Amino acid sequence: MLRKLRILIAALVFCAVILLFLHPWEGSASQLSFLAKWQFLPAVLALNFVIIGVLVLLTLLFGRIYCSVICPLGILQDIIGRLGHGKKKKYEPSKEKRIRYIVFVVFVASIVAGLGYLVVLLDPYGLFGKMVTSASGQAIGWIVPAVAAAAFIIIAILAWKHGRTWCNTICPVGTTLGFFSRFSLFRPVIDADKCKNCHVCEHKCKASCIDISQHKIDYSRCVDCFNCVDSCKFGALKYKIAGPAGNDKKEAGKAQNEDGNDAGRRAFLASSAMIATAATLGAQSKKVDGGLAAIIDKKVPERTVPLTPFGSESVKDFYQKCVACQLCINACPNNVLRPSSDLSRLMQPEMGYEKGYCRPECTECSQVCPAGAILPLTPEEKTQFHIGTATIERSLCVAEDGISCGNCARHCPVGAILMVAKDPADDASPMIPVVDEAKCIGCGACENLCPSRPFSAIKVNGLSVHIKD
Repeated sequence: MLRKLRILIAALVFCAVILLFLHPWEGSASQLSFLAKWQFLPAVLALNFVIIGVLVLLTLLFGRIYCSVICPLGILQDIIGRLGHGKKKKYEPSKEKRIRYIVFVVFVASIVAGLGYLVVLLDPYGLFGKMVTSASGQAIGWIVPAVAAAAFIIIAILAWKHGRTWCNTICPVGTTLGFFSRFSLFRPVIDADKCKNCHVCEHKCKASCIDISQHKIDYSRCVDCFNCVDSCKFGALKYKIAGPAGNDKKEAGKAQNEDGNDAGRRAFLASSAMIATAATLGAQSKKVDGGLAAIIDKKVPERTVPLTPFGSESVKDFYQKCVACQLCINACPNNVLRPSSDLSRLMQPEMGYEKGYCRPECTECSQVCPAGAILPLTPEEKTQFHIGTATIERSLCVAEDGISCGNCARHCPVGAILMVAKDPADDASPMIPVVDEAKCIGCGACENLCPSRPFSAIKVNGLSVHIKD
């Protein structure tokens, strides 16, 4: 019964998360964004202590339920593992001892150092997002599909042959929750008196955490799939309140030595302190002119400071928190967000105004970000933020050729661009644009709609720290 319930809930969550990334109907991304916010690592990066507390409490009560019914990458591994094993192949007890703690320490150290490489490569929710985005054809460029394909192949091979190896050896979320699940109130417990040593439960355990010869379960690896409980014909395995009595006494007495616990626990605690400190510091498509001449596509200008979305507090804060799940990129209706190819922020979103601009009334990305990299905004609040400042390259402006344009001034939503006479003393002087930097919010309407090609005569440089009126 527990296994069937787990499968039902996992199936519903898995399908809902896929819909979140595919956003098949208008507003679906916003309606389903709560699923992303309940993912563990994004909640940690967002400093969402309520969600973190609930997930830790859930683990302390019931074990790693999160990994079986909330994490989409965990559910995907279950699906692949089921296809790979069926009734023929068997899982074996894991001999892995310390690799996960080494990976975890390196992962946390990269966050402390402000390096986002391992975050975007190892966060299970972010990886799943890149896989769905790539498989659905929504990914922009080649980097995200390439990384997603490589990750899927590796994870699929591990799941096909060994079940939850990725979760219990590589995944930093699995390692974190594994520490708490050692002390869970409810867990599978082996009754040694009833056990016939048939090894069926051991072979059904996709987390490879049962050693039936010693009647021992590694609760740090157990993901509460209930395969063992469901497969035991002798009633020797029960999911129940566990305490330091009976069979559990033996397991509790060996807790400090089990699975390299002393070293692993010290590594986990030290790294957790580091991550807490780090967290606290923390296309416009080609057009044809009258059906006769193709308009030249715009090229990406070189910006002194990269642009990050409205709702992000600063460039540094944005890239430290972002897990590159691609959800905001998928949700952006104006083709402003795209995955970066810069090695320092690989696959994390960057803004560009070659294909569209950030419309003041649009707040889609701020509504779906689960990691706190983009904070929720209303359209009214959005116009109070300044994320960049427009600058003009006079040599590229058509006004320099005596052509009256004013496109940038007409379309500026906050009136930050004025047209003034190039030569105030000449009544026939062409009008040229000037920028009021105090008013400019950095939306990019001027850059996008500038007729100059291939580079706009006006471009927006980001602000390292965003300003709010």
